[in-house]
Amino acid sequence: LSATSSGLCCSCCCSNASFSLPSSAEVLISNSSCGENPSESILTIGFRKGYSLTFAFARNVTRYQVKAMKFTYNLSDTEIFPNASSKDIKVEESVSDIEADIDKKYRCVSAMQIQMQDVIITFHDTTIQAYLSNSTFSKEETRCKQDEPSPTTAPPSPLPPLVPTNPSVFRYNMTGDNGTCLLASMALQLNISYLHKDNTTVTRVLNINPNETLFDGSCSAQLVTLSLRNQNQKGNVLVLQFGMNASSSVYFLQGIQLNMTLPDARDPTFRAVNSSLRVLQTTIGNSYKCSTEEHIPVTKEFSLNVFSIWVQAFKVEGDRFGSVEECVQDGNNMLIPIAVGGALAGLVLIVLIAYLIGRKRSHAGYQTI
Repeated sequence: LSATSSGLCCSCCCSNASFSLPSSAEVLISNSSCGENPSESILTIGFRKGYSLTFAFARNVTRYQVKAMKFTYNLSDTEIFPNASSKDIKVEESVSDIEADIDKKYRCVSAMQIQMQDVIITFHDTTIQAYLSNSTFSKEETRCKQDEPSPTTAPPSPLPPLVPTNPSVFRYNMTGDNGTCLLASMALQLNISYLHKDNTTVTRVLNINPNETLFDGSCSAQLVTLSLRNQNQKGNVLVLQFGMNASSSVYFLQGIQLNMTLPDARDPTFRAVNSSLRVLQTTIGNSYKCSTEEHIPVTKEFSLNVFSIWVQAFKVEGDRFGSVEECVQDGNNMLIPIAVGGALAGLVLIVLIAYLIGRKRSHAGYQTI
């Protein structure tokens, strides 16, 4: 909430002051009331010395509204009005168009201004509800007219999340005391869902840009770790952990962890961890390769897309990929043209047989002498 006051205007001059509702503002219980009439209520917010903002609510059977607003400010406050010649307590009043359905919250993301005589009050990202059936905001809402589309344009349809182009492929390698423990050529993409500051759910798709990424990790007998860090955004880290099962001679991607900051989220610190995966499974000594995009669910809020992956962990000889084990998806892609070709060959054979049968029947009956 911000307000602009003209302070004191005269015939030759007019000074302005702008200030915001401070975080120390509080409800003045003595000046607020649910009212003797159940349909009328008053909420007064006080701040600084001699400042207050009052909302007068009214309702009928179906709707409620802020029928009036009153703003009181103190011209003797030299910090805000250093040049005011008057030291009076000023009071401004105005009606408002804030109204909503009963049992719904009033929601206005757009800036909304209330014009008084010498004061303009601007609301930003506003949520109000009166006559609540319980102590929390309702899930349903009535939106302000400022948030509605212009009447000259058609209402926009909900847009899908912006999906960037496929990420760039990059080659990663990790080396330990016993030589190379990981070779990986792949492109990575993050799918993240989170609660926005306005309480709406947002889904973002982010590419891992190799040009902005630093990588390191570790090698051990049972675990190989690859950590990718965004050099421009401190604290943004993606960790991939490869484990193995020596008894069955296989290795696999067993853990994914993501830590990052989302400035527009209700909780800016985003963290997702899953250490019980078993994907990209391959025989130890061989490499895993998949040209088809793979989608790896990590948590309810986070999943990882992997493109054009070729990876080998643990037993890597000569810094080269071992024998290739292709993913099932690539194998299925090969079956499609084979199946189509087989179907076409079968169709040609059926047409040929039908033609030969028809030709044979055309010679039946008496022969010409």
